Amino acid sequence: MSDAFKDEIVALIPKLRAYAISLTGSSAEADDLVQEALMRAWSFRASFQAGTNGKAWLYRILRNTFYTAAAKRRDTVQDIDGRLAAQLSCAPDQEWRMAYDELLQALDQLGAETRDAVVLVVAAGLSYREAADVCGVALGTMKSRVNRGREQLLRLIGPAEPPPPTRSAPRAPAMFA
Repeated sequence: MSDAFKDEIVALIPKLRAYAISLTGSSAEADDLVQEALMRAWSFRASFQAGTNGKAWLYRILRNTFYTAAAKRRDTVQDIDGRLAAQLSCAPDQEWRMAYDELLQALDQLGAETRDAVVLVVAAGLSYREAADVCGVALGTMKSRVNRGREQLLRLIGPAEPPPPTRSAPRAPAMFA
């Protein structure tokens, strides 16, 4: 396999991990998921067609690996009410962490297809076309899912507040603010 293929895989690991965290909700599980997806990608590297979108190919492998594992875990007892998780967590001590937790909770309220679309396009930085290829849907469907997801998130958590002005930045006159 070419060095370009290897380099592309290595360069995508941080983004794959971020997407895996959004799917699993856990850094440790995300690391395991990324490792499993990379092992699958490597074992099927001969089936990868040069000139196709390697980024979408890897994201699709990761997504399929997650959903395959999730299907196997359906018989496992889950912490539905969150009591066990609450005992293991610690209170956030920074504003950004609280906002991040609020975002994760809002993402959990979205449907799986909508959440995947938002995370792939907004968080992972895939184009609409790449995300559509990953999910196996039409481009218009992906755009619709992302738009619907953004609207739902806005209703759930509201618009982001602008950062406070810094001292070095000039302030706009009151009539323009």
